[in-house]
Amino acid sequence: MSKTGLKVFAPATVANVAVGYDILGFAIDQPGDEIIIKHGKEPGIKITKITGAKQKLPYDVSSNCAGYAAQKVLDHLGEPDRPFEIELYKKMGLGTGMGSSAASAVAGAMAVNEMMGNPLTKRQLLPFAVAGEEIADGAYHADNVAPSLLGGVTLIRDNATLDVHKIHVPKGIYITMIHPQIEILTKDSRAVLSDQVTLQQTIAQTGNIAGFVLGMFNSNFDLIKRSLTDHIIEPQRAQLIPQFYAMKEEALSLGALGFSISGAGPSMFAFCSDSLAAENIMNAAYRIYNEAKIECSSFVTKINERGALRL
Repeated sequence: MSKTGLKVFAPATVANVAVGYDILGFAIDQPGDEIIIKHGKEPGIKITKITGAKQKLPYDVSSNCAGYAAQKVLDHLGEPDRPFEIELYKKMGLGTGMGSSAASAVAGAMAVNEMMGNPLTKRQLLPFAVAGEEIADGAYHADNVAPSLLGGVTLIRDNATLDVHKIHVPKGIYITMIHPQIEILTKDSRAVLSDQVTLQQTIAQTGNIAGFVLGMFNSNFDLIKRSLTDHIIEPQRAQLIPQFYAMKEEALSLGALGFSISGAGPSMFAFCSDSLAAENIMNAAYRIYNEAKIECSSFVTKINERGALRL
């Protein structure tokens, strides 16, 4: 057990990955959330500082993703009153579509586990981190939490049982992240979705997700490109993101293997097989959103294979 304190980092993520709504996700190198945890004076978890959240996050442990996940770990370990103080440093905005809530929950769970001497493996921390993220959007799903915690690309065969598996990442994959400066909360983005899916949509989507997974394991970029088309969620959510179709058309013309919405949006991602295509798409994003007079940030990253870690 740490005698003083420590710092934990949990990376941002892209959920859904176009064809895998609530079941696919991958971690990226930056941004992410950081937590500093120290021994406290009062029983249980206490949140003493939050930065980068524009005063939108509660200090109450029962309604804060990081605090709730951390407390759940202590409860599980049979030491609910072990005193710890948490400082949460948000390095990405709320409602960006890059797994902000998940990163906080993952960092909270991992920080306590580290302070307790790592009695639990990363995979054993998964249910506590998922429960923490559920505080934010009311849904028990691991497509952001699992990759943030475990790293890489993850497939959640079943969310209820957290049957999670890592997918091989071929060499040469680069990701362009594009974030128009608007906010879309996950609960609002879910509200626009219909629960009616046609048979033809189901056939097309299941074929694409199977093709994507197979293409990743076989490093078959042509198959990945043919498979990264969302027939169900993207057509419903695209209306929420200004210039989405203009950006998608440009990204595909510049060599992206696929382009879609990151999580609930408004962030978007381009899945690329080389860094040049990724950088060209980044430059195109600045041009398109500058012309539309919408502030935008964009960057190129690789898939983060490590996941959350102690710094």
